[in-house]
Parts: sequence; structure tokens; C-alpha cells
Amino acid sequence: MPPLFASENPLPSSERERQMDTAELLKKVRKIEIKTKGLSSDLFAGEYHSAFKGRGMSFSEVREYQFGDDIRAIDWNVTARFNHPYIKVFEEERELTVMLLLDLSPSSYFGSSGQFKNQLIAEISAVLSFAAVNNNDKVGCLLFTDKVERFIPPKKGKSHILLIVREILGFEGKGSGTNIGDALQYFNGVIKKRSIAFLFSDFIDDGYETPLRIAARKHDLIGVHVHDVREREIPRMGLVRLRDPETSRERWVDTDSEAVRNHYTAHYDQNLARFSRLFRQVGSDVISVDSSIADEKIRQRRYLQTLHSFFRRRDSRR
Repeated sequence: MPPLFASENPLPSSERERQMDTAELLKKVRKIEIKTKGLSSDLFAGEYHSAFKGRGMSFSEVREYQFGDDIRAIDWNVTARFNHPYIKVFEEERELTVMLLLDLSPSSYFGSSGQFKNQLIAEISAVLSFAAVNNNDKVGCLLFTDKVERFIPPKKGKSHILLIVREILGFEGKGSGTNIGDALQYFNGVIKKRSIAFLFSDFIDDGYETPLRIAARKHDLIGVHVHDVREREIPRMGLVRLRDPETSRERWVDTDSEAVRNHYTAHYDQNLARFSRLFRQVGSDVISVDSSIADEKIRQRRYLQTLHSFFRRRDSRR
């Protein structure tokens, strides 16, 4: 499926390619840290723990069998050695690995009225990362376009989270398109231990069904659909020139034509339905966040509500 012509005024290539000044970058990192760290600790500490903790059990010790213990937990080797029943004691795995798989292809550098999609990806990634760090979990990150651009192995600590945020904000990719399949294939190969994986993308891509199925079987995979209203709806503006940010193809479009606008919307809806169906088939959750809300406070409240609902939904299924 070809990409949508979703950007009338794409971010100028000179702006994307310009080397970001170090002081400016650190200022941006500090700003997003202040903005998101409080949200993580105040709002998500308990919800994050409830939604993801206790999903794995690790062996702790053996002890003598007591009345009422589950006989399925009997350690027969130890029992035979001591001629007395012993059981295996398990405990919740206290440490999780959270992986952020971030689509920072050229189509993420688009925003019609709020902020660019890549900026919202950075913000929500920081919220989730600080929530994980507060829970003493590891966080790793994979940045991709039509190739894997940067892999940051999972580690703990605030300094590691700030490194991830800095990499996202200062990202300058070499790729010109989107390849979700390659990113998932790389992820499946490099992360052996089961993780909580958030895949951020606008999902304007195809051909990633097989690696998606493998990733969902090995990991707890959540698809985060980042979108802008103008990717679905074109306002009536007469004859305008639209440019695909990933292929640089341009075409003149008569936006006064109802048939043209309906076709544009139908194309978007078909792609969205296909993405949702794929994730549903592999048993993975999907959440959706809107970058086109102009008011920053409303935009933040919306994605916080989305995350709240997601965490509560996960907790209720346990």
C-alpha cells in the first residue's frame, strides 16, 4: 500500500538535516524531563505496577511441604533425596524490561496544528520510561525508519532514560521510508528475554505480519498508533499541492472535490482497519494518540487518559 499524501507543508529537509546545537538539545531534554517525570511518578506508579507486574514467576527456593500446599509444586528430586516432601517456591519476577520501538521515519515529522508526531512520541516515551525506572525496571530503545537506525540496550537509571530522550529528540535518520517488518525482525533477534514492548508508529506500511506474529508470541507487544487529523481529513482549500514526506512525490489535488476527499479518508480508514486487525489477530493491545490537538494541556490530558484506560484495562484482565 503506498503512503498517504499526508503533508501539505512537511518539515523542511534543511531543518531536519541541521545539526542540533548541543545546548539547545540539552534544554529540550531538560524540558521534557520536567514535564514528564512528575506525570510518571504521580499518576502511573501504581497503575504501571498493576498492569505489568506479576506476569512472570521465577524460582526462589525449596521448603518442606506443609498441609494445604499445592501438590503440583512438589520438587520430586529433592523429595527423593531427603525422603520427605519438598515444594518449589516461586516469586514474582521483580524486574521487567521495557522496550520502546519508535518509528521516526519522515512521516513522523508532520503536524497540522498541535505538535509533530515525533515530538509526541518522545513525550510519551519519556512518561513510560520514567514509570519503568520508578519501578526499578530496565528500559531499552530501538529507533527506525526503513532501517534500524539506533539500538540502545536496556538499562536502569535516570541517566539512561535521559540518554534515550536525547537520542529521540536529536535523531537524524538516514532512511527515507518506513519498514516496520525489519525493525521487528531486529528486535526479535536482539532481545531474548520476554519484554514489554511499545511499538510507536503511524503504521503507514505493510508486509510486517510475520515478524509481528513472532514478536507478539515472544513479548508483551503494544501498538501505539500516533496520528494527525489531517492524515484522514483534507479541508476544502481548492487546488493544492500535496507532498509525500517519505517518497518526496508531489501531486496537485482538488480538495473541493467531495470524491477526492472521500477517497483520501477511505484510504486512511482501510490502512487503520488493517493495522488494528493484525494486532487483534496476534493478541496484542492497541492504543491511539492524537498529535493534532492544538492546546497543549488538552493534548496532554487526552493521552494521559488513554494511558490510564489502557493500564486499568490490563489490570482488570489479570
